[in-house]
Amino acid sequence: MQPMNRERPDLPEEEIELEEETALPAEPALDLGEAAPGALKAGIEVIAEFARHLPNRPGVYRMFDRAGEVLYVGKAKSLKNRVTAYARGMAHTNAVARMIAETANMEFVTTGTETEALLLESNLIKQLRPRYNVLLRDDKSFPYIFLSGDHPAPQIAKHRGSRQRKGDYFGPFASVWAVERTIDALQKAFLLRSCSDSYYENRTRPCLLFQIKRCSGPCTGEISHTDYQALADQARAFLSGRSSAVKQLLSERMQAAAEELEFEKAARYRDRLAALSAVQAGQDINTQGVEEADVFAIDEQAGQFCVEIFFFRNKQNWGNRALFPRADKSLSPAEVLASVVTQFYDDKPPPRLVLVSHDLPEADLIAEALCARAGRKVELAAPKRGERRDLVAHAQKNAHEALARKLADNAGQQSLLNALGAAFGMERAPRRVEVYDNSHIMGTNAVGGMVVAGRDGFMKSHYRTFNISSDTIAGDDFGMMREVLKRRFSRLAKEGGAATETQEPTPTNARGLPDAVEEGAEASSPSPAAITAEGASELVGLTPPELASDEAPFPSRPDLVIVDGGKGQFEAARKIMAECGASDIALVAIAKGEDRNAMRETFFMVGREPFKLPPRDPALYFIQRLRDEAHRFAIGTHRAKRKRDITKNPLDEIPGIGPARKRALLLHFGTVKAIQRAKLDDLMRTPGVNAATAKAVHDHFHDR
Repeated sequence: MQPMNRERPDLPEEEIELEEETALPAEPALDLGEAAPGALKAGIEVIAEFARHLPNRPGVYRMFDRAGEVLYVGKAKSLKNRVTAYARGMAHTNAVARMIAETANMEFVTTGTETEALLLESNLIKQLRPRYNVLLRDDKSFPYIFLSGDHPAPQIAKHRGSRQRKGDYFGPFASVWAVERTIDALQKAFLLRSCSDSYYENRTRPCLLFQIKRCSGPCTGEISHTDYQALADQARAFLSGRSSAVKQLLSERMQAAAEELEFEKAARYRDRLAALSAVQAGQDINTQGVEEADVFAIDEQAGQFCVEIFFFRNKQNWGNRALFPRADKSLSPAEVLASVVTQFYDDKPPPRLVLVSHDLPEADLIAEALCARAGRKVELAAPKRGERRDLVAHAQKNAHEALARKLADNAGQQSLLNALGAAFGMERAPRRVEVYDNSHIMGTNAVGGMVVAGRDGFMKSHYRTFNISSDTIAGDDFGMMREVLKRRFSRLAKEGGAATETQEPTPTNARGLPDAVEEGAEASSPSPAAITAEGASELVGLTPPELASDEAPFPSRPDLVIVDGGKGQFEAARKIMAECGASDIALVAIAKGEDRNAMRETFFMVGREPFKLPPRDPALYFIQRLRDEAHRFAIGTHRAKRKRDITKNPLDEIPGIGPARKRALLLHFGTVKAIQRAKLDDLMRTPGVNAATAKAVHDHFHDR
C-alpha cells in the first residue's frame, strides 16, 4: 500500500456555522449551492485539486478540517471516481455538504483490492473516530474463556482485552456471568486449575479447590503433567465443538469403572458428565443444526436503531448483546446493519457462519473481508426459512424489545434532567452532568472520581479517576477537590472546551453510513440537496453521513457540576473553576442533612441562599442517585488502589527482576524480609541469579 499526501491548499478566510441536521427526507430537493456558497465552493476546490492526481485503484481516503482533525474515512473501489463525485456539488445531501465545506486537506492510501480497502477503513474508523463516520458504540469488550498454552499445567480463566498470551481463546460470551458459570462447570468436569502461575509455583500443598474437587492438584503432583494435559485436551475439545466425543469418552470410562467395581471412580465420571450436561442444557435457546454462528438482527423505531447479536458456539447459546448504532433516519436498516457487521469483527475473529436479518448491500464484499480476517471460509447469509430463520427471528424480536426499552428509558431520563434544570433555576435542562467525589483513608491512597450522566443515563465511558498527588496535604478534602477540578477544567480549557462547547464526532459507519449520535439539544433541520441522475450513479456506495436523532452529539463540556460536600467544598470548587475559565458552568454542592438524613440535603449555589428541595421532588431522588453513583465509583477506585498497594511485592520495584528471578529468590530465601536482610554473597549464591542482579537487589534494599 502506498500513502499519497498533498499539501493543504489555501482557503478563503470566511467561516460559516453549520447547522446540525435532525432528519433527512427521502426525496432531497434543494440545491446545495444556496446553503453556504463560500465554504462549500472552497471545499469543492480542495477536493477537485486532489481528484486530478488520483489513480483508478481501490483505496481509502481521509478528509481533514483546518485544525487537522479527521472528518471522514471512506473506502472506494476507484479513488478517482469516488473523490471526483464529492467535487460535483449537486450530488450530495446536507451532511455531505457540511463535510465538504469543512474539508481542507485529504490523505489517501491505495490498496491491492477493495476487500483490503474495506478492512483498512474499518481499522481507521475505530482508531480515529471521525466526526462524520458511523461509530459502533460499545464501550465494553466481550469476555472469553482462556486456556493457556505456555505452561505444563494449562490454566483456565476469564479473559478480556488483547490476546498477547499464548493459548486458546473461546468466545465471545455476551456477559461475564455466562463465562463464570461455564468455567465453574468446566472445573467440575475437567478439574482444571484457575489459579495464576505465580500462585501455582509457590504451592506446597493442595488448595481448597482440590479438596472440593474443582481442581486435580497439578501444583503439588497430585496428578502427573501428562494426565493433566489429557484433561486440558478434553476441555479444549469440548469448547471447540467436539462435545459429543468428549461425553462419549467419559461415558465409556464410567461404564468401564463400574464394571470393574470401582464405584467411586465411576461416580466421579458421572459427576463430570452431569457438569457438561449442565453447560449445554442451561441455555435459553440451543440449536440442532447450527454449531457455530453469530446472529445479527436490526430493528428501527422513531428513527433509532438497535442491533441484537446472539452468539452460538458448540450448538449452545452463549448469550446476546444489544448495540445501539447511531444512524441517520434516511438510511435503510440493511445499510446500518452492513456497517455494524463490518466494524464488529475489526478486533475479533468471525465464526464460520454469520446470519443477518436483512440482505446486505455489498454482501459478497463483506463476506470476502470476513474470510480474509478469519483466514478461512466465513459464510454470510440472510436465511429465509428453517432453523436459521427462526434464530434470526428470535434475535429480531429481542432487538425490537431492547430498543423499545431504551426509548422509554431515554424519555424518562430526559424528564429527570428537565426537573433537575428547573430545581436549580437553569435556563434549559442540562445535557451533561458531572458529579465529583473523593475517597481516602486518613489521606492514604487518595483518589477523586468523576461520573457523568446524560439523556442516556450514566455515561460510563466518560467516567474518570484522578490519583491525588502527594503534594496535597493528607486528609485535606478541600485541597483534594481543588486538585481534581483544576486538572479536569484546565485540560478542558486546553482542549478548547472551556470557552466553546466541543462535541464528539458525528458517527458514520465502516463504509460511511451514519451511526448513532449521542445526546444533545434539538437542532433545526435544513432541507437536503438535490441529487442529479448522473450524480446518483457516481454516488453508489458513498453512504453519506448524517445525524441520527433529534439531538446534537454528547458534549464534552458539562452544563452542571455537582460536588459532594458542604459550603467548604463549594467555595473550593467555585474558586478553582473561576480560575480555569469555567465560572459560567452551573455549580452545586450537596451537604448531607441532619443526622445524615437522605431526604434533607442542603444545596449550595452561586447567588442563592442554601436551600432544600421538597422531600418527594423527583429531582431530589435523581440527585441522590447521582451522588450515590459518584460515591460508589470513588470508593471502588480507592479500594482497588489500596488493594494493589497491599499486595504489591517490594521485588517488583527493582529494575530487571522479572517473574523467574523473583521466583528463584523467594524459593531460595522463603520471604521478602529474608531477601532484604541477605548479604550480597548470599544473594549471589541464589540459583538462577547472576552477580549483577544480586547487586541490584542488595543495593535497592540497603540504599533505602
